[in-house]
Amino acid sequence: MSNNISPVLLVVWAALAACFLALIVYRGQLTRYEEDQLFLNENINQNEHQQQDDIVRRVNKLQPLVRICGGAVGAMTIGVVGLYVYNAAKLLM
Repeated sequence: MSNNISPVLLVVWAALAACFLALIVYRGQLTRYEEDQLFLNENINQNEHQQQDDIVRRVNKLQPLVRICGGAVGAMTIGVVGLYVYNAAKLLM
């Protein structure tokens, strides 16, 4: 019965891994142009300050999704590897 479940687990794992990678790439694109150092002056850099705040807001909004998806991928990886180790051990005995 576990042999029938293995392809389903692999498909679910692949879908979660693809979502996780897409989130990581998107987060990298958001922070690509973020400045390491920002000198804020009330009059001159208001537009830059607003852009940086927008980037930080988007990254903070995305962070819980990255953590949840990363945890799910990790759990699925452990499950898939555990299932294959169990099946291999069962065949050897």
